[in-house]
Formats: sequence, C-alpha cells, structure tokens
Amino acid sequence: MTTLFEKIKNTVLADLNAVMDKKEEKNPIALLNQYLRESENETNKVGKLIERQYMLKEEFYRELQQAEFMAEKRKKQAKIALAANEESLYETAIHEEAMYNDQVTRLKEAYTQVTVQLEDLEKRHREMKLKLKDMHFKRMELMGKENAMKANAKVNTVLDQSVVGKATNRFEETERYMEQLESKINTGYEQSLFDIRMQQLEKGLDQEGENK
Repeated sequence: MTTLFEKIKNTVLADLNAVMDKKEEKNPIALLNQYLRESENETNKVGKLIERQYMLKEEFYRELQQAEFMAEKRKKQAKIALAANEESLYETAIHEEAMYNDQVTRLKEAYTQVTVQLEDLEKRHREMKLKLKDMHFKRMELMGKENAMKANAKVNTVLDQSVVGKATNRFEETERYMEQLESKINTGYEQSLFDIRMQQLEKGLDQEGENK
C-alpha cells in the first residue's frame, strides 16, 4: 500500500512537470483527479479485505470456543468412563480430548496471528485514507493556483496598455461624436429660431404696408 502511494506520487509529479512544459498535454488537475479515483478504488478494496479479515477472526474465535468446549467435555467423559471401568469409552474420550486440545493450540495461534494481521491492516488502511486526504488537499491547492493564474491572466489582459489604449480611444471617439451631434442640434435650433423671427418680421412689414 505504501508502495502504491509512492508510485502514484512519483508518477503524478513526473506527469505534472511534463504537462506544465507542454500546453498540448493533459490538464494536470484532470490527471490528478484520475489518480485520486484510482487511489480511492484501491482504498475501498483494502477496506473490503479488512471486513473479510474481521469475519475470519470471528470464525476462528467461534471454532476456538467450540474446540475448548469439546476438549473439556471429553475430559469429563473420560473421568466418568474410568470410574465406570469402561476402558474402551475411556480410551476414546482420552484420544478425542487430545485431538481437541491440539485444535485449541492451533486455533489460538491462528486467532492471535489473524488479530495481529487485522491490526496491521487497519493501521495501514488509516494511513492510506490520510494520504488520500492529503492528495485531495493538494488537488485543492493546485485548483486554487490554477484559478489564480487564470484570473491574473484576465487582469493582465484588461490592464494591458494596448487594450486600455483602445478602450480610451473608443471613449474619446464617442465623446467627440456626442459633442458634434450636440453642436449640430444646437446649430439647427438656432437656424430654426432665426427663420421664425425673420418670418415674423416679414409679416409685420407686410401688414404695415397694407395699412398705409
């Protein structure tokens, strides 16, 4: 499991370096997401193996209890057979007691071993989940850097002198156009006012001529 994460770490670093050097290569965030999914799958597989180990541990414990029970039972039966002078029953009970005691010994060893293995698996599984969490944090850091780079690129584009200059020129052109339009409107208004006044004067003169 440790080897798996070391392999993933080294591969991710190598691929990220290659990607940063070549724009046409795959996005590093997408690449990291791929390895995260693979790591999550491996972590889930280990979790299922641990569940099976728990089941084995419980099964060993049940078998151990059964063997201890049968060994004690045959021991008592051997005493009863001996007291009753039943040699054949006594021999059978003694023989089976020895067999069950042998099972108890082997089952105790197996139970101890599976318990130690389970504890080790649980410890390493926790390490896997912690490293997986760390990889999630690293992905978030990379996403933050990527967003900052994109934002800075946008800001630099807007603040670029050529862009600002074009925008400024556009505003100046619009302002001149509005001034010219306003001037034309004012000139037209003054001309209209002049014509109206002249018409009034002409009418006034005509009326005076008629009155004479």
